[in-house]
Amino acid sequence: MAERVRSGAAVPAEPVAAPAGEPELVPCPARHCWVADALDGDGVKRPGLLVEWRQGPGGWQGRVVYAARARVDDWVLVEEWLPAELLTPC
Repeated sequence: MAERVRSGAAVPAEPVAAPAGEPELVPCPARHCWVADALDGDGVKRPGLLVEWRQGPGGWQGRVVYAARARVDDWVLVEEWLPAELLTPC
């Protein structure tokens, strides 16, 4: 996540060199992360996929997708905006 933010501003992904005559490719912006305080409240950090950053009223927020326990043997995918302090790079 550190490579995504510099001096309080989002850093655009660097283009990847493409074969001659073809447009440059932008690398995938998604990054693996650990999500603290998951929606299920189990108190366990969940592996997640950080897909976007935004500046919120209280600071930076990341849009993440992760699995959370819905019931004893049932899991669901959750997508939500979380404060940056709840996200740890993998």
